[in-house]
Amino acid sequence: MAILDVKDIRKSFGQTEVLKGIGFSLERGQVLSLIGSSGSGKTTLLRCLNFLETPDTGSIAVNGEILFDAADPAALKEAEIRRRRLHFGLVFQSFNLFPQYTALENVTLAGKLLAKQQPGFAARKKEILDRIDGEARSLLDRMGLADRAGSYPHQLSGGQQQRVAIARALALRPDILCFDEPTSALDPELTQEVLRVIRTLAEERVTMIIVTHEMAFARDVSSRVLFMDGGLVVEDGPPERVFGAPTQERTRRFLDSYTGRP
Repeated sequence: MAILDVKDIRKSFGQTEVLKGIGFSLERGQVLSLIGSSGSGKTTLLRCLNFLETPDTGSIAVNGEILFDAADPAALKEAEIRRRRLHFGLVFQSFNLFPQYTALENVTLAGKLLAKQQPGFAARKKEILDRIDGEARSLLDRMGLADRAGSYPHQLSGGQQQRVAIARALALRPDILCFDEPTSALDPELTQEVLRVIRTLAEERVTMIIVTHEMAFARDVSSRVLFMDGGLVVEDGPPERVFGAPTQERTRRFLDSYTGRP
C-alpha cells in the first residue's frame, strides 16, 4: 500500500487556477522530485500536502488514513489540522529558523510544546525533556553540527542553517519529509553541503518529496520524477527515463533550457 495517495488536487487563487487536478502515489522509502518552471504549481502542491493551503478539490491520504477530502463538508479544526500536519515535515527554502533560539532549541521547540500537551507530562517532565534534547543532539550530530548546538542562526552559515532546519523537520518523525527548493538561497559550495545530507537521507530510505531546480541532483537521488507545467503533471516516471528519454515535447524543451542538464 502506498504511504501517500493524492487524488485530483485543484487549487485556485482568485481567477487563477494553479493546480489543475494533480494525482500521484508514493511508496515508503521512495524519493519523488518535482521539477518544472517557476509558476508551474510545485510549491503550491507541497503547501497543500502540508495543510498550509486548502485544496479546492481532491483528497490526500497517508498510510490509508484520509487526511483531507474536499467532498467532506466538515471543516477541520485548527488542532486537527496540526495533528494531520505531523505526517509531513517541511524544509523551507529560506530556513525559517527562530532567530532568538539556538540550533538545539530550534530542533526541540515543537516536540517540547507537543509533549506538554500529553497526559502525565508533569510527572515525567525531566525524563521527557531530557529525551527530546538527546534525540535533537543526535540529529544535529547526524547533520554534522554536533558542535553548533548552542549557536544562534546568525552565527551559522546558510548551509548550516538549512541543516538545522532539516534536523528540526526530522525531529517529529514525519512519514514524509518535504523540501521546497532547499538550496535556492545558497551559494554553490553551501548547496553541496545540503545536497550531501539529502543524498544520505535517501540512502537511509527516508521517504521524501523534493521541489528542486537541481536537475543533476534530481536525476541521481530520485526514485521517481514528476515534471509539472501549467498546474498539470506532464511527465511521471523513473529519472533515467524522464531525463534520458522524455516522452513529452514540453519536458524535452524544459530540460534543454538547463545548461546543467544531466
